[in-house]
Amino acid sequence: MIVGVPKEIKTREYRVGMVPAGARALTSAGHTVLIETNAGAGSGIPDTEYQRVGAQIIKSADEVWSRAEMIVKVKEPIAPEYERIQNGQIIYTYFHLAGVDPELTRTLVKKRAAAVAYETLQLDDGSLPLLKPMSEVAGKMAIQVGATCLEKAHGGKGILLSGVPGVRRGRVAVIGGGVVGTCAAKVAVGMGAEVTLLDVNLERLTYLDDVFLGRVATLNSDSETIARTVRESDLVIGAVLIPGGKAPKLVPEALLKEMEPGSVVVDVAVDQGGCIETCRPTTHDNPTYTVHGVVHYCVANMPGAVPQTSTYALTNTTRPYARKIADLGLVEAIKSDRALARALNTYDGKVTYEAVAKDLGYDHVPIHDAISAKAAR
Repeated sequence: MIVGVPKEIKTREYRVGMVPAGARALTSAGHTVLIETNAGAGSGIPDTEYQRVGAQIIKSADEVWSRAEMIVKVKEPIAPEYERIQNGQIIYTYFHLAGVDPELTRTLVKKRAAAVAYETLQLDDGSLPLLKPMSEVAGKMAIQVGATCLEKAHGGKGILLSGVPGVRRGRVAVIGGGVVGTCAAKVAVGMGAEVTLLDVNLERLTYLDDVFLGRVATLNSDSETIARTVRESDLVIGAVLIPGGKAPKLVPEALLKEMEPGSVVVDVAVDQGGCIETCRPTTHDNPTYTVHGVVHYCVANMPGAVPQTSTYALTNTTRPYARKIADLGLVEAIKSDRALARALNTYDGKVTYEAVAKDLGYDHVPIHDAISAKAAR
């Protein structure tokens, strides 16, 4: 298979979809790997490192896209890349289709592209192995950036999360006790903040209470506890995930009005539409805005700011599945791996992931029905 790795063009996105180890694994198995010039530069990987393992360096993104049977990326294609998508091409990346420009889904359907989404590759135990490493990075970053936003010079109320003797500590609310929320709570506790974590799963809350040895207050998440906790917090982290679907709006705009001026919200769920009603995607160039006196940080590619960590964390998990698709072909790979089958969001002009179809108004066609329909043509 010919596998292409274009340079990411989203604002301040420095990650790359494949590192030299991944390229070596593919080339040693007889596949062709095309790397756009300087695709890895932002992650500290020069072109020579790819050449050393047998990859070809290609000068233009157009050539990479036009020649490749499978594209391996980090972030979803954005508008300038839509026309580069080839008919029937496999694209293996984060998509978050329910939360991004609907035109992307229309383009994928029109061009009968196979969208293999990192964020919906799900094991039988419900875990999301390709989402986990970036959730870990984003969760830990959320406290870092939130602490900075709380500084007066950045529009915040001027609170130090750790406090000092004789002065109260900063109050942090984390909505969602999954990977993002757990990592955010770890960093917040480590900084000395007063942390409250909310989740609807009581078994998860019991586990987290044990893990944090009582240093985090755990609350069952409902509208009343969310309202009370958010109202009293200096920093709120939105960390809620519905695999493949839009995040529920758990913090309404009316509640934001009750927070103290200079409070901060960081919505890590922004890729899926955000769980804070006033959330809208921002970039690393312009990461914040203020609504009702509350500073909002809603950068849609937070891990892109730390590429020498996040690129390797991501590709450690994505590499085996890329190899499986290249070795077996997409259809056979899907038939042999149920987790990979769940990653397929569009195929041959059909939307094959139910939550995406529901949120965007498409008919849902089960994966194996879509494959059978194509084979029958």
